[in-house]
Amino acid sequence: MAADWNARQYLKFEDERTRPSRDLLAQVPLADAAFVVDLGCGPGNSTQLLAERFPGAEVLGLDTSPDMLAAARARLPDARFEAGDASTFTLDKPADLIFANAVLQWVPDHATLLPRLMTLLAPGGVLAVQMPDNLDEPSHVAMRESAMSGPWADKLSEASRARAVLPEPGGYYDMLAPHAARVDIWHTIYNHPLDGVSAIVEWLKSTGLRPFLDPLEGDERAEFLEDYAARLSDCYRPRVDGKVLLAFPRLFLLAVKK
Repeated sequence: MAADWNARQYLKFEDERTRPSRDLLAQVPLADAAFVVDLGCGPGNSTQLLAERFPGAEVLGLDTSPDMLAAARARLPDARFEAGDASTFTLDKPADLIFANAVLQWVPDHATLLPRLMTLLAPGGVLAVQMPDNLDEPSHVAMRESAMSGPWADKLSEASRARAVLPEPGGYYDMLAPHAARVDIWHTIYNHPLDGVSAIVEWLKSTGLRPFLDPLEGDERAEFLEDYAARLSDCYRPRVDGKVLLAFPRLFLLAVKK
């Protein structure tokens, strides 16, 4: 069983992690909403944005992580938070907005998943999705190289399969268009100034590195991270002020139900 997510680790970079949620929510074409769902709500940073945008709405946050749900409940005691998996959750009434920020990249079979999510919306409701699209970035190539090169290779043979390569935008359009009056798809590349390679490692410990770290313990985990950081040092050179720029491509999907 995989280790639980760590809300405190995740929130070390809260501002950078919340920015894509803000950018996605800014494109949601709803003047108001009665019922909004934050799918994969994490520690509630994205849920807070939804509650502020739609102050009269019933807000439901769903996540599979007990630690994330506990952090979200502490952050927003007036919202409702429940355990729920993106592939199987159900709603007792149609939602005006299903907001899925940085979660669906962990969920397989998008050709089945996205049409299913559209069925949970009210007419005119919105599905808003943001996913990291960074598996070809040096930060993630180095994970796979480290995994294959050390004494831990057998333990980590499945780690790189935790996330599948995302379909092309055209593929997503074809999944959503039959169910939608409008589909909008775009990429944004964020370039985050971070305090050196060690900060990149800290950022990814709570997300992309989890499938690689969870099977390891103690010295083995430390040695893996040392190998990984050395590979990053070859790819992320210090800028004029000593910081490094972490390029982070993200894919955005927005569909308005017919």
